[in-house]
Amino acid sequence: MIDHRKLGRSLEIYHSDPRSGAGLPLWLPAGAAARHAVEEYLRELERRNGYQHVYSPVLGRRELFELSGHLGYFEEDMFPPMRVSDDDELMLRPALCPHHCLVYLARGRSYRELPLRIAEIGGMFRSERSGVLGGLSRVRSIQLNDAHIFCALADVGAEVASVLSLVDEAHAALGISVSSVRLALRGPGAKYVGSDESWAEAESLLRAALAGRSYVEAPGEAAFYGPKIDIQVRDAAGREWSLSTVQLDFDKPARFDLSYVDAGGGRARPVLVHRSLVGSMERLFGYLIEAHEGAFPAWYAPLQLRVLPVSAGAASAAASFAASAVDAGLRADVDAEGGSLGARIREAAALKVPYVAVIGDREAAAGAVALRARGGRELPPMPAAEALRLIGDVVAARSGELVP
Repeated sequence: MIDHRKLGRSLEIYHSDPRSGAGLPLWLPAGAAARHAVEEYLRELERRNGYQHVYSPVLGRRELFELSGHLGYFEEDMFPPMRVSDDDELMLRPALCPHHCLVYLARGRSYRELPLRIAEIGGMFRSERSGVLGGLSRVRSIQLNDAHIFCALADVGAEVASVLSLVDEAHAALGISVSSVRLALRGPGAKYVGSDESWAEAESLLRAALAGRSYVEAPGEAAFYGPKIDIQVRDAAGREWSLSTVQLDFDKPARFDLSYVDAGGGRARPVLVHRSLVGSMERLFGYLIEAHEGAFPAWYAPLQLRVLPVSAGAASAAASFAASAVDAGLRADVDAEGGSLGARIREAAALKVPYVAVIGDREAAAGAVALRARGGRELPPMPAAEALRLIGDVVAARSGELVP
C-alpha cells in the first residue's frame, strides 16, 4: 500500500526526529521546494481574488485567547501557558482568527472596504496526544493556508460561493480528488456559543451556498462558534480527512466588538467567514504524496529537470544548459557522477524527476538536448532553447501532462 510516510522519507520530503519531538516534522530541501511552489501559487490565486496578506505571531497573551473563546472551549487542545512575568502569560495559538481580528481592529473600517479578505499561511499549534499523531496527516505544528473574510450579512452567500469556486480551482491545479462534502451543524449540548437565531441563519446560508453540490449533513460536528463546510479527501488507506473548509462565525465579531461605519453613518457588526482552500501544508502534502505516488506535477515537483552528460566532453554543455534552466526559473541540477548513463536515468526515475535532459557529444556540438519525460517517453533531440520553452510552458500552465 502507498504510504506517504515511507515515500516522504525515500524522496526526502520531510524527516521526523525524536529530538525535535513527535508531530513536529522537519521539511527537507525537496519538500520545502515543493511546498514553496504551492504556497506561491496559493498566495497569487488569493491576491488575484481580492485577498490581502499579513504576517502574525504564533504567540499571544492568555487574555487574547480568553477573549476569543478558545480557552473556554478549546483549552484541552492547546499547549500550556508560558509565564514571562507575574502578570503576563503567553500561549501558542491554536488558530489564526484571534490575530486576524486584531488586524481588523488596527483602524476604523467603513462599509466601502468590505468584504475585507485577510489571508496568511501561518503557524499554529495543537496539543495532540502522541497516540493520534501520524506522518504529516496529524501533527502538532501546523502551517495553515488560512483566511478570514469580514463582510456584511448580505454578502455572506456570495463570499461563500466564491470561496467554494476557489477551492475547486486550487484542487484542479494540485490534482486533488474530493471524496465527500460535509455540512457540520450544531448538535445537542452546551459547547456552542451564540443564539438559536444566529445559528439557524448561518446554517441556512451555508445550505444555500451548497445548492447543486452533493453533501451530507453532520449534526454535532460544527465549530463551537458556528457551522462549517468541510471538504474531505481519502488517503491511500481509505481514511477520510478534512482538507478544505468554510466556516461562519457570528461570535468572534461580537467578542472582539468588531464594527464598521455603514452607508447611513451608523455602526454595524460584520460577519466573519473562516476559510482554507487546501488546509494545512502538512495534511495537504501527506495527501498529495500518496495521490501522485510522489510523482508531483512538474510545476511543484521538487526537482523539475535533471541534466545528464553522457561523457566528460559534454559536461560543459550540460552545466551551461542547467544554468540556463535555473535562470529561466526552473529547479534543475546536473548529475555527472552517478555511474553509467542508465544508472543515472534510473536514479532520476526513482526520485520522480519530471524531465531528464541527456547531452552527448553530438548534442553538445549542435547546442541540443534529448529530453526524456517521466514515465520513459523519449523526445527527439531539440535545440536547448526549445526544450526550455517546452518545460517552461508546462510549468506555467500548471499542467498535469509533461508533454503538450
